[in-house]
Amino acid sequence: MRAGRLVSMLLLLQQRGRMTAERLSAELGVSVRTVYRDAEALGAAGIPIYGEPGHEGGYRLLEGYRTRLTGLTDAEAEVLVLAGVPEAAADLGLQAELAALELKLAAALPPGHRERAERARRVFHLDVAGWFQRADPVPLLSTVAGAAFRQQRLRVRYERWAKPKLVERDLSPLGLVLKGGKWYLVALADGAEPRTYKVANLRSAEMTEERFERPADFELADWWSRHLGDFDERRYPVRATVRFSPEAVEQAPDYLDAKVVDAIDAGQTDADGWTVAVIPIESDDHAARHLLLLGGVEVLEPVSLRGLIRSRAQEAAALHS
Repeated sequence: MRAGRLVSMLLLLQQRGRMTAERLSAELGVSVRTVYRDAEALGAAGIPIYGEPGHEGGYRLLEGYRTRLTGLTDAEAEVLVLAGVPEAAADLGLQAELAALELKLAAALPPGHRERAERARRVFHLDVAGWFQRADPVPLLSTVAGAAFRQQRLRVRYERWAKPKLVERDLSPLGLVLKGGKWYLVALADGAEPRTYKVANLRSAEMTEERFERPADFELADWWSRHLGDFDERRYPVRATVRFSPEAVEQAPDYLDAKVVDAIDAGQTDADGWTVAVIPIESDDHAARHLLLLGGVEVLEPVSLRGLIRSRAQEAAALHS
């Protein structure tokens, strides 16, 4: 623990130059007295560290001194893929590892590149959560991730939509995906094909002693891309022909899925300036709820959806008469 802290202190001084004991204590999460002791330990180890008294004083390294001591621990190497997604690292309980990784990467850069990296950090921020959505609590995420790293089987209780709602499963976790601010587990169960499980719907998760062999040809990113394409096909089994006013076309990206918006963009403009498009829908009920948000729409087919929208519009009109 102390060895890692000494390395962090050394790299902070190398990266930032002179730092006060108070600033170092805040960065390292230790007391000022501990900073004094660590500085003495670095000096005793032959590191050219100097303390300067006074208001403008602090600790610094000898001008021109650089260390190559930037090797990554196993945990820091594992968190490398999350270097630009601090929210994901926080969900996984890897904030400390991510902070140490960023410090070591910055210390390894030449001064000019380090300044550019710091400038980029200040002007770019990645927010993975969707608009108007609360982040799902995922207290079991670190357990699931640990099982995936170690290739050990998981015994879970999972809440699903179908009955029975609460089921038990023994899973071989292949990987985790963060999509729209929500975590999904990709795992093998009894069947030969991987399936997805929303991590927030896990009610319990226990890592077993049983190990599993990860399929040699399984690539998480490729599988997920194919899964999304298949999911869209399953999700939108029906087609509807709809007229959209120019205002509705403009508002569609704010209310409808990208696949539906693409279908609208591919539509034809009629004599009234409205766009006629054949769009994919999940069901009459789902389509009615979303199309009514736009206002300027007329469903031509199917008749069942046209009737449902008419009846809901009449209900709303009656309430406001």
